Amino acid sequence: MRAVVFESEGKLSLTERPDPEPGYKEILIETAAVGICGTDTHVFDGEFEGTVFPLVPGHEATGTIIALGEGVNDGVFDFHVGDHVAINPSTTCGECEFCLNGHQNLCRFWNGLGVVASDGASQERFVAPASNVYKLKPETDLFEAALIEPLACAIRGWDVLPRRLGDHVLVYGAGTMGLLMAQLAPRAGAASVTVVDLNEDRLQTAAEVGVEHRFTSADDAGREKWDVVIDCTGNIRAIEDGLTRVKPAGFFQDFGVAPADRTANYSPFRVYRDEISIVGTMAVLNSFGRAVEMFEAGAIRPTPMISHSFVLDDYAEALEMFRKGTGRKLQIRPNDTESRVLL
Repeated sequence: MRAVVFESEGKLSLTERPDPEPGYKEILIETAAVGICGTDTHVFDGEFEGTVFPLVPGHEATGTIIALGEGVNDGVFDFHVGDHVAINPSTTCGECEFCLNGHQNLCRFWNGLGVVASDGASQERFVAPASNVYKLKPETDLFEAALIEPLACAIRGWDVLPRRLGDHVLVYGAGTMGLLMAQLAPRAGAASVTVVDLNEDRLQTAAEVGVEHRFTSADDAGREKWDVVIDCTGNIRAIEDGLTRVKPAGFFQDFGVAPADRTANYSPFRVYRDEISIVGTMAVLNSFGRAVEMFEAGAIRPTPMISHSFVLDDYAEALEMFRKGTGRKLQIRPNDTESRVLL
């Protein structure tokens, strides 16, 4: 079978590999779709702590079960060949202080399929632990369902924010994560949701998924302060601006991934005086199952969010397109025969 491999920092190849075999309590999956996100670029550039090369990337994945390893259904699971599934890429040790205290997403030995030391889904077939596999309804669109993993991250983001009726929410960034956070905001009680992005095309996507208030600058929004401000860009200027937009007793969330060596300037006195809470959020924590349920219940509008699909041969092109901010969500579909523009 064919697989994209990050051979080393900044170097990738398209490689022929033997078909993987599922081990004890593992499942072999034929890949339907795998999304590209900012984490993939950080991994490729050697910026993600702990990554072990060579590595097959791809952690936002769906597919079809084609084989079960020994012992998969000996306990609570009931998987069958042909089931459509989504995969939670996070694996943890279950033994460190963070796992034992309910913060598995901060596990000292956290491993992500396609991120750290285990191969991901940018290949025709891949293996995942049965405990990370979630069955989908037969009618669920497998390509759109690749948004379930980022949706699980967004749900985790809202888990650490207040869910108060009537809050006004400002989101920086109309990429995938910004659009997901914005779509979840009304379900978390928001009275209004405003999205800010310099990219007019992305603001048009925000309109298509139902965001009413969209601007290229928060200065144009007609409101000086918000109860909740969420940065989904990782851009230092956006973070610094967003911190000034929080109401007294409000919340600011660092959701986007800023460069590890960058710092943002803010007023500690104002944080003290106005009792502003600054919170972070990292990956998925007890939210993947809820993401499956919410996706299948129609909590988000997936169709406008996916603009391009690429075959494995065009992975490098897709990665470069993502860097340029062109298009919407970009997907790799390893078993397709041609790359396509969907929107």
